[in-house]
Amino acid sequence: MNLFKSNSFKLMASAVLLAASSLASAATIEMDVNGLVCAFCAQGIEKSLKAFPATDAVFVSLEHRIVAVHLKDGSDIDDAALRKAITDSGYTVVAIRRTDESLDAIRQRVKGHD
Repeated sequence: MNLFKSNSFKLMASAVLLAASSLASAATIEMDVNGLVCAFCAQGIEKSLKAFPATDAVFVSLEHRIVAVHLKDGSDIDDAALRKAITDSGYTVVAIRRTDESLDAIRQRVKGHD
C-alpha cells in the first residue's frame, strides 16, 4: 500500500511539474487590446511593459490591436499585472495568450494580414 501511495504521489508530482514547466516555457505573451489608435499609444504601452524586469522586448500593432511581450528566459509576468499595466495606461485587455512564438513571427503573421 505504501508503494502504491508513493507511486501515485510521484505520478501526481510529475504531472504538476510538467504542467508548470509548459507554462514557464512560454516565451511570449500576446494580448488583444482595445483603444490603441496612435503611435503615442504604442509608446506608452511599450514603456509600461518594459518596466517589468521579466520583459525582454515589446511589439505593438495598432492596426491589429495586438500587444506582445517577449519574456526573458525563465521569467514570467502574471495576467493580473499585465491587465493592470495596460488598464492603468487607459486601454482594455480583451484576451491574453501565452505562446512560444517569437516577436518576429508575430510581426510576420500580422504583416501577412495587411
